[in-house]
Amino acid sequence: MEWIRLKARLLEAGSVRLSGEPIDRYVSRSAAGPSAGTSGSLFFSTGARRVRVCIDEASPIEVVHRGGGEADLFIDGERVRGRLEPAALHCPRQAYITVSASCIFHCRYCPVPGLPGRRKEIAGIARMVESVADRVDAIAITSGVASSIEEEEAYVLDVVKALLPFSLPIGVSIYPGPETPAWLHALGVAEVKFNIETATPALFSEMCPGLSWEAVWEALRQSVPLFGRGRVYSNVIVGLGETDEDLERVIEGLAGIGVIPILRPLTPAASLAGRPRPSADRMLRLYDIHERILRQAGLDPGRALTMCAACTGCDLVPGRDA
Repeated sequence: MEWIRLKARLLEAGSVRLSGEPIDRYVSRSAAGPSAGTSGSLFFSTGARRVRVCIDEASPIEVVHRGGGEADLFIDGERVRGRLEPAALHCPRQAYITVSASCIFHCRYCPVPGLPGRRKEIAGIARMVESVADRVDAIAITSGVASSIEEEEAYVLDVVKALLPFSLPIGVSIYPGPETPAWLHALGVAEVKFNIETATPALFSEMCPGLSWEAVWEALRQSVPLFGRGRVYSNVIVGLGETDEDLERVIEGLAGIGVIPILRPLTPAASLAGRPRPSADRMLRLYDIHERILRQAGLDPGRALTMCAACTGCDLVPGRDA
């Protein structure tokens, strides 16, 4: 099966069941995002391409671990040979760390506010990075909002300062305040990701009450002159009720200012637990639109150093999944 179609099918299904040899060292668990609080996930790779799927013993798709990371994927009557990649911290080759695994906001697709999350201490974060420093190429920092946007920003800035001695590219994705891009740039952060989350402002108001779509756009506009075209990213969730035309417009809008959109298929969770995942056919249609617009804008996710575009596990990524 062609890789991009295989990956789209896996993203549609969202999960696999496991058999074969013990697999614990290949299982990753999330403290933030839609998969927070689940039984874990794994990364299945063929060559330089990878996909991240959750573990669910009821899944119709099976991964058989043959030992030593070698694995076979059985899907739709086909067998695909590959390997399991161990996550350094959250994903392969990165120390991807959630600073505050709690949030005062209640975005409808996110389970984090309902989980007993905690904030990691800065010294503990530094120890986490040190423990994997010999097998990562980058550091990625994300966070909920534990008490206020301003307080979270200040804490994350202190986290970044503590991680500078590792001399690795650092990417940061938090909800931004007015000065967030400038302060992160002044510290030497390599890349930023501020998430507009939805394809339209009306959907944002519905999905993320209390937050500002325009404030995120303003942070993105400020970031491009600082970090450079192609070093600024924004997640856009697919499957919240938007049309393909809505997504094409927002991809064009982001690429037009030098921002690389990350199209993130919905993981049904929280108050959207009953929603369906986007179909493989829709993700493939959107991939073609996404790839065309990025190519026309001269933006290449294949150059990403950190965060989601460098990992590629959860999304179809032009320039990496072709």
